[in-house]
Amino acid sequence: MEIEIDSKSGFCFGVVNAVQKAEKTLETQESLYCLGDIVHNNAEVERLSRKGLITIDHGQFFQLKDCTVLLRAHGEPPSTYEHARKNNITLLDATCPVVLKLQDRVRKGQTEQEARSGQVVIYGRKGHAEVNGLVGQTNNKAVVIESADDLDSIDFNRPVELFSQTTKDMDGFYKLAEEIKQRGTDVIIHDTLCRQVSNRVPGIREFARRFDLILFVSGRKSSNGKMLYRISKETNPNSKFISSPEELEAEWFQNIEKVGICGATSTPWHLMEDVAERARTLTK
Repeated sequence: MEIEIDSKSGFCFGVVNAVQKAEKTLETQESLYCLGDIVHNNAEVERLSRKGLITIDHGQFFQLKDCTVLLRAHGEPPSTYEHARKNNITLLDATCPVVLKLQDRVRKGQTEQEARSGQVVIYGRKGHAEVNGLVGQTNNKAVVIESADDLDSIDFNRPVELFSQTTKDMDGFYKLAEEIKQRGTDVIIHDTLCRQVSNRVPGIREFARRFDLILFVSGRKSSNGKMLYRISKETNPNSKFISSPEELEAEWFQNIEKVGICGATSTPWHLMEDVAERARTLTK
């Protein structure tokens, strides 16, 4: 049986940077706080926790003082920086440059829309770390929509300035933008999708159609993983979503000649290699 790992899958730049910052810091100190999961992949979070990375939530963060905290690639709202400043917390800021630029644009957009009685709208997953950081740039005034079902939360009697969470799918964004335009309101549309992420969509389609079975490896919290898996499943119905090698089932490989392994921007390369090794063991 032939097994191939997609060379274009694995960590994006932002995740690589955050993980490297954590590893480098833990070379010289026993532990390091990280605000939220450093990446939406349990296997990688557990690997780094064994090195001394301590994942905390925002409730715990706002109780801290006189320490060092890593900010992951997803970005944070202004309140996080304000608490750190007031409580002698050193921040190791690993916010992705693409996200930082988007935060700045959203902040400016909110100022401009307030001047014209408009509103900032963000296409993204409610509660997602990146989206929370973006909403924070607007003093929590932005409207977050996940799909066309949420359009009624927009006041179409007021101007709209539309942004997108960087890891959302391009087709979904442009369909939603078109529906907003059809409502007849004054709308400014910003395509703020990360191209390192969106360019993986055609790559996954091309990869998935070449194999009898696709093993898509991703953490279950990953928005990017859910989106790319959907693309894989649409292209190759025999696609399986797994988060660890232990989830593989021997029966999947019956009458299979070619297996493709791919993953999300939050999937570490070593995890896909472990899946490949487990697949070889099950088919010996």
